[in-house]
Amino acid sequence: MSPDRPEEQDVETGLSRAGLRGREAELERLRALVEAVRDGEGGAIVLLLGEPGIGKTVLLQETISIARAHGFVVSHGRAEELHELAPLASLASGLLHGDPPLLSSTDFADLADHHDQRIWLVERLAQLIEERSAGTPVLIAVDDIQWADPLSRFALSVMPARLLSSPVLWLLTGREDPELYGQGPRTTTLPLRPLPDTALTELARDVLGGDVPEQVAELLDGAGGNPFLATEMLAGIAASGADGTEPPERLVLGVRDRLADLRPDTLHFLRIGSVLGRAFSLADAAALCGRPASGLSAEVDESIAAALLHDDGERLLFRHDLLRQAVYADLAPSVRRALHREAASRLVAAGRSSVDAVPHLLKSAEPGDMEAIGLLGAAATDVIAVMPDLAADLAVRALELVPPRAPMAYDVGERAIVALTRAGRYTQARDAGDALLARQPPLDVFARLQSVLGDTLWHFDDVHELTRRLTAALAAVTDPAIRARLTARLALARSRGSDLGAARETGERALAEAERAGDREARVLALWGLGEIALNAGDCAAAVEHHTVLSVFDTAFLPEEAVARIHMDDFDTVRRLLRTAGDPPLRPAMLIWAQGTLNMGLGRLDDADADLVTAERLEAELHVPGNLVNIRVNRGLLAMLRGDREAARAHLDVVRATVADRPNTGNHATHRYFEAVVADADGDHATAAELVRSAQRDHPFLRWRLLRPHVVQAVGIALRGGDRELAEDLAAQAAEHATRNPSVPTAQGTAAHAAGLVNADHGLLERSVRILLTGPRPLPLAAASADLGRALGTAGDPAATPALTRAHDIYAQAGADAEADRVRDDLEHATRRAGRRKRGPRPRPDQGWDALTASERKVARLIAAGHTNRSAAEALVVSPHTVNTHLASIFRKLAVRSRVHLARIVLAEGDPGTATAD
Repeated sequence: MSPDRPEEQDVETGLSRAGLRGREAELERLRALVEAVRDGEGGAIVLLLGEPGIGKTVLLQETISIARAHGFVVSHGRAEELHELAPLASLASGLLHGDPPLLSSTDFADLADHHDQRIWLVERLAQLIEERSAGTPVLIAVDDIQWADPLSRFALSVMPARLLSSPVLWLLTGREDPELYGQGPRTTTLPLRPLPDTALTELARDVLGGDVPEQVAELLDGAGGNPFLATEMLAGIAASGADGTEPPERLVLGVRDRLADLRPDTLHFLRIGSVLGRAFSLADAAALCGRPASGLSAEVDESIAAALLHDDGERLLFRHDLLRQAVYADLAPSVRRALHREAASRLVAAGRSSVDAVPHLLKSAEPGDMEAIGLLGAAATDVIAVMPDLAADLAVRALELVPPRAPMAYDVGERAIVALTRAGRYTQARDAGDALLARQPPLDVFARLQSVLGDTLWHFDDVHELTRRLTAALAAVTDPAIRARLTARLALARSRGSDLGAARETGERALAEAERAGDREARVLALWGLGEIALNAGDCAAAVEHHTVLSVFDTAFLPEEAVARIHMDDFDTVRRLLRTAGDPPLRPAMLIWAQGTLNMGLGRLDDADADLVTAERLEAELHVPGNLVNIRVNRGLLAMLRGDREAARAHLDVVRATVADRPNTGNHATHRYFEAVVADADGDHATAAELVRSAQRDHPFLRWRLLRPHVVQAVGIALRGGDRELAEDLAAQAAEHATRNPSVPTAQGTAAHAAGLVNADHGLLERSVRILLTGPRPLPLAAASADLGRALGTAGDPAATPALTRAHDIYAQAGADAEADRVRDDLEHATRRAGRRKRGPRPRPDQGWDALTASERKVARLIAAGHTNRSAAEALVVSPHTVNTHLASIFRKLAVRSRVHLARIVLAEGDPGTATAD
C-alpha cells in the first residue's frame, strides 16, 4: 500500500542533493528499504510514480548514493522513448555500465546469443544477478519505465519473483504504475504528489538564500508544486531578479521563452535533437542538420551553457525530458513528421539497423512509403521471437501503409498474419487474413494465405472451419510446397475427428508431398500430425516412432516425444530425454508439463504439483495459456487424492471459467470428468455417472489421452451411479486399448482391473496386480491392490490383508492421504480391529517446517548451504524453473523473506536429510 504523504514533514535527513525539499518522508522510506535489503530481509521493489518534473529522478539518484554508501553494487539504466524496439535496451543500459558493472560484457554477449528465447534469457539473467548478489547487495534502478522496451518490461515482470530471496532492490520510476511486478517480493509504491507551500518556500531559500519575498512566493504558485518547474523559475529569479511590476521574461514564459535567447542555428540544432530523443549522438544530429559535426561546436556550447543540454562524453542529453518536450512541442506537426522521416532515411543510409530507424517511421511514414514498409517488415522479423506483440504491431503498421490493391499487400499481409498469430492475437490475425481474401487474390496466393491462417484457426480449436478452408485451398493450389503444408494441416485437423484411419492416410500423403517438395515446414507439420493421430488412436508405439523422428528433426518437439513415451511406460528414456534437453530449452512450459506428467506417473504427487504450477506460471508469463485446463484438471485430481477438496474446488472454478472462453472438445471431456470426480466424492453418484457419460459426447473416453490413466476410476463411478452399461463400455474400451498396446504393462493391467470390477472377478483383479507389479506406475498398482483386497476381504479371504497393506503403503508414500485413509479403514475391517478409532485424511499443515514437501526440504537445505537456484537445480536434476516454484512455496510456508532467514531455520531443524536427486 501507499499511504498518503502528509502535507508537511519535519524530518531531518541531511539532504545532499538539490530538489529533495519536501521529499523527506519518501527519502526515509527509501533509506529504510536499502537498509532492510542490506540486512538480509530479502528482495524488494520500489515504484516512484508521478508527473514529469515531480522529482522521481532526483530521488532515484539519491537512493543510488545511499545504496553505494551501504556497499551495494548498482545498475542504473534509463528507458528512452525512441529505443523501445531494441531488446533489453532499458535494462542493458545499466547492467553493463556500473562502477563496477553488474554484468560483464562476456555475460551479456552470451545472453545476446539467445535473445530469441525469452524465458531462458530472463532466467539466465536472473541467475547471473543472483550469483552477483551472493556476497553483495544489489540495486537495479531503471528511470522512465513507461518507455521501456517490451523485453525489459517482460524481464522486470518476471525477475523480481525469481530473485525474491536474494538481496536485490529494484527501483523503478515512471509516470504511472507499470504493473510489472507480478507476484514478486514486497512492493512499495511511492506516488510523488505536488510539493506543499512550505517545501516550495524551503526550496526557494536553498536557491536564493535568506528569507523568501512574498512576491517570489506568489510567483512560485505558478509551478503547481512541481519542483523542476519551481527550480527553473528560481533560476530565472536568481539570474535577473523579481523586481518591477512585471516578472522577468524567463519566469513568466518558462522553458519555452528561454529558447528565445538562443541563436537561430542553436534553436534549430535543439529542435533536431528533440526529434532524435532525449539522448542523441552529435553525428546523428549533424547528419540531420546537413552539416559536419565539427561545424556544430558553437551550437553545442550554447545549448550546454543555457543548461538545456548535458554532454556525458558519448551522447548529448537534454537535461530533463520536460525541456525536450518543450522544444519538440514548438515544432509544427508537419515539420515533426518531416524531420522524423528524414531521420529514418539518414539513419538507414548511415548503416544503422531498422531498430534505430523504425521509431521515426512510426511517427512519420505515410501510405505508399515503400522504404518504410520494407523497414517495418524487417524490424518485425528481427524482433518476433523475443517481442511478438511489438512485431505484430510493426507488421500491421506495414500493412496499413501498403496502397490499396497493391499486389505486395498479400506478402506484407501474410507476415502480419504470422506475427499476430505468434503474439496470440488470433481474432485480429483471422480478420486480417479474411480482409485479404476478400480482395479475391490469385489462386496460389489464396492457398498460401489459407495455409498461414491454418495456424491461426488451429489455436481457435475451430476444426470444422479449419477443415473447410484447407479443403478449399487444396482445390486451388499449384505450388508443391504449399500443397504439402495444406495437406499436413488437414491431417492435424483430422487428428481431432472421428475417422482416424482417414486422418492417418492424409498424414502419410502429407509426409510424402513434403519430402518431394523438400519443404521443412510441411515435413514438421506432417510428422506432428501423424504423431497426434497415432496417440489419439491409442497406437502408442506408432506415436513414439513419429514423435521421435520429429524431435530429432526439430528439438522444439522433444516434449511431445517425452509424453508419447510416457504412454508407453518408457519412463527411463523419458528421464534421459528431460535431462539432456538443450540449454536453452525450447518451449520450456511444455517441457515442464512433460516432467509433471512423468512425476504423476511415478506417483510423486508433490513434485508433479510443483511442475504443474511452474508450467502454468511460464505460460502466463508468455501470455499463452493454451494448456491451462489440462494443468488445472490434473492439479484438481491430485488435490482429491490428497483429500483437499477445497483446493480441488478452487481448481474446478478456474477450469469452468477457462472452458467458457476455450470450449474445445478435449477441454469439455476433461472438465466433465473432473466434475464427475468431485460429484462422486460428494456422494452424488448418479450425477457423477452422467457426467462421465457426457465426457464421451464427442469421442470415446479412452480417446482422451489425459483421461486414460483414470479409466478404472471412471468404471467405479459408473458402477456406484448404477450405470452398468457405461461401466461395461469403459471396460471394453480399456480392453481394446490393451490389445493395441501389448507391451505396455499399464494398458494390460488397467484392462484387467476394469474387467475385474465390472465382472466382480477376483482372478482378473489378481492378474491386474501381477501385471502392474512389472510396470513403473505405483498408483494404478495401489488401486488394483486395494480393490483386490476389498474383494478378498468381503469373501473372508486372509489374503486381503497383504493386498490392502500394499495399497496403503503406496498411497501413503505418494502423499495420497485420502486414498490411504480409505484403505486403512478397509484394512482395519479386514483384520477385525473395528475398535480402533477411524481417522480422516491428515492434511499437511499449511505453515512451518512440517508443511514442506520432501522436494521442498531438499531445496531448502541446498539453498541454506549456499547453492544458487541453478546449482540447486543441477544437484536435484530438475529445471531451475521448478526450483523457483519450490523456493516460492518454501518462503510462503516458512514466512521468511531471505536466504539468510531460511538458513537459520534449516540450522534450527538440525536434520541434514538428503539434498540430492533420487
